[in-house]
Amino acid sequence: MRLPEYRRRDAVGGLLRARDSLVVFCCLAHKVSESSLSTATCCTRSLAYLMCMHKRSYSVSRALLEVPCVISSLDFALVQKTNKFASQSNFRKWIFSRYMSSDRSVELKTDSNVVRFSIGMPFYNNGSSQKGKTMTKRVKMSKKAKLNELRFYRLKAKKKMNSPNPEVRIRYKLEKAKRKEAWLIEKLRKYEIPKGPAETYDPEILTEEEKHYLKRTGEKKKHYVPVGRRGVFGGVVLNMHLHWKNHETVKVICRPCKPGQVHEYAEELACLSKGIVIDIKPDNTIIFYRGKNYVRPEVMSPPDTLSKIKALEKYKYLQSLEHTSQFIEKLEKELEEYHMHLARYKQGKKDSPEESVANI
Repeated sequence: MRLPEYRRRDAVGGLLRARDSLVVFCCLAHKVSESSLSTATCCTRSLAYLMCMHKRSYSVSRALLEVPCVISSLDFALVQKTNKFASQSNFRKWIFSRYMSSDRSVELKTDSNVVRFSIGMPFYNNGSSQKGKTMTKRVKMSKKAKLNELRFYRLKAKKKMNSPNPEVRIRYKLEKAKRKEAWLIEKLRKYEIPKGPAETYDPEILTEEEKHYLKRTGEKKKHYVPVGRRGVFGGVVLNMHLHWKNHETVKVICRPCKPGQVHEYAEELACLSKGIVIDIKPDNTIIFYRGKNYVRPEVMSPPDTLSKIKALEKYKYLQSLEHTSQFIEKLEKELEEYHMHLARYKQGKKDSPEESVANI
């Protein structure tokens, strides 16, 4: 029974779409003979034609085009028949999409009088394949492995904390405190704002009478700007400008404030607000004067200052760093005292035998 035309076309197309079609096509040269050298060149050209049919450039090994292939006349006829199929668009697309669309190299091997084609590792710009360079993948730990690791470190720390040797306990606390200090210093670097070139301004010169008058006026007024634990940030300068809208002077109350820190606040606020410091009270109160030629700036909060939230975070890290530094000093002092105690104990142990011998 003869199959219809469309059935035969489907059968041929299925044969061409099979996985091993290229192997059948490429491994035809299995009968090696010295008399068929003339047909080898034609076979090589036909293979080169199949490799270069597409407009794209594919990295094909030169050995494929330069090594002569020796095949018989029967096999060459089959190659020519396959070339007719290659002229069809479907076969061409299948060839390049299945085997030639990647950057892999095609090599021709002639070992033990057998011709074989092999698709090897991809070739790169320098012509070498990255066989030796293997990417090391990071092994993902399971949840149980992580818990076991954490348990191990906890037991290790507990063993040091409960050690009968005082030096081991002190050194463990000291190392832990130093690690925390380094971490806090690294955190505080995020809150360091790079300050640009300072703007030059000429502060007004006031007479003693004017200073006395402004001082009395500032003391009588009840409006003030607080500077708390956050220190000087953009909101403090903004409030000063808002007060200067209706008043010439403004009081800045710094609480809590360390001894001598009020002078640093006064200098920093004078630089940021372009105001004049009239007086600094013993109760950490600063009186500022806006100036005779005061002009309200468009941006009242300077851009090179911290926000309210970041200023609070910086204060917490600074406070923690201060306490950690004090704790490190205390531990170092304890370690030094322990070493002195050991030295005295060893010295007393050496002197006791000498005294007993002298008494005898």
